[in-house]
Amino acid sequence: MWGFIDTTGKLVIPCQWKYACAFHEEKAAVRNEQNKFGFINKKGELVIPFQWKEINNYFSEGLVCVLDEQFKLGYIDSTGKLVIPCQWKAASPFREGRAFFINERDRYGFIDKTGKVVIAFKWKDVNLFSEGLAPVQNEYNKWGYIDTTGKMVIPCQWKYAGNFCEGIASVWKRGKCFHIDKTGKIVSM
Repeated sequence: MWGFIDTTGKLVIPCQWKYACAFHEEKAAVRNEQNKFGFINKKGELVIPFQWKEINNYFSEGLVCVLDEQFKLGYIDSTGKLVIPCQWKAASPFREGRAFFINERDRYGFIDKTGKVVIAFKWKDVNLFSEGLAPVQNEYNKWGYIDTTGKMVIPCQWKYAGNFCEGIASVWKRGKCFHIDKTGKIVSM
């Protein structure tokens, strides 16, 4: 059984859960004996009832991804209210107001926090937004970057592309790793 300790090692929430995730945004996902997930606060009080088959283990930008009994994903807010209906095959946490989803044709797109599709389902693969840009893979298996509106900022030309951190991202081409800036200019090898 799982519980929680404080930084001194003292048990502060008794071991009573079949599984427990770390706290994010003041809540932790926990699984009960019936294999349903709910959320507790830092006092160990149940604040979102046990009703979800699976969760995406943490709140991000006030929302968390949940899986229903039909194996579809949606999002609840910090009160437990379903704010984006369960309808997706795969989904990510929100980052910079966007989350990616996979549709029934196995294409990736992005939604906003209201559930509206804001970037069409046309990508073979994607990653989360970071510093206003997200790596995307086209149908030719090349990676590039789009902004939060879906506009192509750095054309798809890389074997793989990582997330930006402090204005720099790692990209790979012909077996070599390069570092690029947000304009796509190579700044180091």
